[in-house]
Order: sequence, then C-alpha cells, then structure tokens
Amino acid sequence: MAQVLEFKLPDLGEGLTEAEIVRWLVEVGDVVAVDQPVVEVETAKAMVEVPCPYGGVVTARFGEEGTELPVGAPLLTVAVGETADGRPAGDGSGAGTAGTDGASGRAPAAEGSGNVLVGYGTSEAPARRRRVRPAAPVVNGRSRAPEPLREKRPADAPSARTGRTAPAGGPVPVISPLVRRLARQNGLDLRKLTGSGPDGLILRADVEHALRAAGTQDRTNTTTATAVPAEASAGTAPVTRVPLKGIRGAVADKLSRSRTEIPDATCWVDADATELMRTRAAMNAAGGPKISVLALLARICTAALARFPELNASVDTEAREIVRYADVHLGFAAQTDRGLVVPVVRDAHTRNAQSLTAEFARLTEAARAGTLTPAQLTGGTFTLNNYGVFGVDGSTPIINHPEAAMLGVGRIVPKPWVHEGELAVRQVVQLSLTFDHRVCDGGTAGGFLRYVADCVEQPAVLLRTL
Repeated sequence: MAQVLEFKLPDLGEGLTEAEIVRWLVEVGDVVAVDQPVVEVETAKAMVEVPCPYGGVVTARFGEEGTELPVGAPLLTVAVGETADGRPAGDGSGAGTAGTDGASGRAPAAEGSGNVLVGYGTSEAPARRRRVRPAAPVVNGRSRAPEPLREKRPADAPSARTGRTAPAGGPVPVISPLVRRLARQNGLDLRKLTGSGPDGLILRADVEHALRAAGTQDRTNTTTATAVPAEASAGTAPVTRVPLKGIRGAVADKLSRSRTEIPDATCWVDADATELMRTRAAMNAAGGPKISVLALLARICTAALARFPELNASVDTEAREIVRYADVHLGFAAQTDRGLVVPVVRDAHTRNAQSLTAEFARLTEAARAGTLTPAQLTGGTFTLNNYGVFGVDGSTPIINHPEAAMLGVGRIVPKPWVHEGELAVRQVVQLSLTFDHRVCDGGTAGGFLRYVADCVEQPAVLLRTL
C-alpha cells in the first residue's frame, strides 16, 4: 500500500526564507528516485536544483513557475511504496520503501541519500536561528494551503528529465532561467515565440527582439517597475517604484546591516603599479595560462593578511569577541545581469597566481550564468573589490558583513609621477581599505595598506616574504 508523503521547500541555508520556482524538472505521474532533482528554484543568492528525499510517484505539484514560496511550503507529494505500474517504489533505483517518523508523520529519506537538506536527509542538520515566513496565509483563523497542480500528464508525455521531445503543448523550449525571468517580468508569453537556437531553443536575443517589437522591454532587465499615477505621488510628476526583492533585496539588507552594525573607517593610498604590470607581462610571455591582474592582487592580499591577521576576522556581537580566522576565504565582487554578487575563493592563501586566475574565471562564469550555489556565495573572511573595471579611480566600499575589511582597487592608468627624483608617466592605481574599527586601530589598517602598496610598487617585496 503506497504512502503519500509531502515534500516541503527546505531551508536552503544562510537564513533564506523564500525561493521562486524557476522550472519544474518532473511532472505529475513521474517516478522519482531518492535525491533526484525535482525543481529548480531561485533564491536571493543563487539558482538551486532541489533534490527530493523520497522515492516514488509524483502525485501533485504545488505552485507554477514564477511562484514565490516560503520555506516550509509544500512543493510536491510523492506516493512511496509502489510505482505507477504497481512495482515497489525504488525498484531498480535503490530508493526502497521509506519508513515514517513517529514524531512528525513524515518519512525520512531512504538510506544512502547523499543530499542532506535541513529537515530531511540522513543526518541531523545544525540548529539555526532564523525568521521563517508562514507557510500559508491564515484566513478567519484557518490555514489556507495552496492549490496543488493535479493535472495528469498524457501517457506518452516523457519526464522533463528524460531528454526526449515533449508532446504538443509541452514545456516551452527554454533552458536559461534568465530568459524565463526576462519574459515573465515583461509579460511576454514564451509559447508564442519561435526560438532561433538549436532545435528551436528560445534565446535571450529572441526575447529581447520580441520586446523591442512590442515596445515594452523593461530597461533595467532586473525587476518589474510599477508606475504610480501623478495624483498618487508626492509631487506633480509620476514616480516609478522598484520592489526591493530577490538579489537586490538581499544586497540591500546586507549592506544596511553592515552600516548599522559596523563602525567602519577608510584609508587609501596611490601606488605606482608600473612594475606590477611589467611583472605580469613577463609571466604571461613565458608561456602557459595567462595570469590576471586580479589574481596578482589576491596573492598580495593573502600575504598581507598573513602579516596582519587582525583583518581576517569578524566580530561576534553577542559574545563580545573578535573571531580571527586561520584560513583566508577570499570574496571578490562580480557584476552580473542579476546584480552584484560576491563569490568566494576557498583557501585562497594556499593558491598561487595561476590557480587563483583559474578559480576567478570559473566562479565569474558561474556568476554570470546564475549557477552559483549558496555555498559558493558565503563563508568569506575578506573581500577584494576591483571597481577599476567601471573606469573609476576610488571608492569607499561598504564592508561585506560579517567580514572585518575590504580592499578596493581603482583603475590602473598612466599618470604623472615622481620616479627616482624625476617626473615621469607611470601606471598609477588608487588602493583603499575599509575596515571595522572594532577589530583594529588605524595603525594596523595603515600597515596592511602600506604593505599592499609596497608589493604593488615592488613585486620583489612579496617574493622576499614568501
């Protein structure tokens, strides 16, 4: 006898309280195995494929693509115990028959499940204090659950995971979540488009062309704007309101918390980067993978943090303690179509310039594709912010909470400079350090920044300290 179990949207980590359904990977009637991804969701941090901890037949889905669900809301239900043709669930898949948890009435994942989710899986998750939004609205004292999608797919309609061609009326041929989002934000029906990609795949260019033809494309391409009539605004002119949600809302919350909690200060210095650029050119002329300027600056950062470990830290406000880290997990600012994200290079202090270059490239590509996981966007201990790519010289960046410091790097441009007692044209860069004044005084921050500048001006300084 099959047992119907409800799989709820799990806690995806780092206090995330909601996620938007981007794409369903299974349909009602599909047989799923333990740990099989069943839905792709977008959080404020990244795109995530959510695996189901149960094996069996999908009997219902909750929420259409584009729906935002709170953590704890139902995602789908699975009949555990037998498959659609009457065989035991997991037959041939290793899923087996799940037992029940007497305390909750929910069956745990079968033994061997590797994807441990908070509230599911094979091991206990660490306790977490967070604010969770209600799973469903309450009307007249009663909880109203979302309506499930119970339409049975046709018998000849293959699973979204099989790779076979869908029947007429099946899924729209779109792979990119960014393309779906762009169309959804501008009210464009993808089913009416003909894709120019392979096998009719709808590309971003197809959507943008359709929006230009309709004259409705949102110039920001990031979120839906709502025009407010003139009579409803404070003045006589209309205003535009842009919701602070998704990644923009997450960034706003993080930066506001940083400015509220951290007493930050900034110091800066101009440095002659001519020798650093010559060193990079010589390294790249020697053959092998090309070394990026960002990788050289990151290598300088890790060496500076070894000399000034006070800045590789955070503050535990509840315990009133400074927490210093032995390892350097280096975050770097990356601008994407979805907004500013900060991927983290793990154990940056153990990497050479070549390894750092490769890792920066890998994470940047994932950031632009929207495939970074929450784990790749969290856990940093220090951030490197290269705002010179925007053509500016200086900035006073806001610290990436809960870290204690951030190094900012402006553009490297030819400027007049006194070199060896004479005026010359040199490659000059402005460096700035914003730091948490609770973890150190100005002398430590100044010493860190001066060491970084010395390494930029004379790369041999770095070699002498390795």
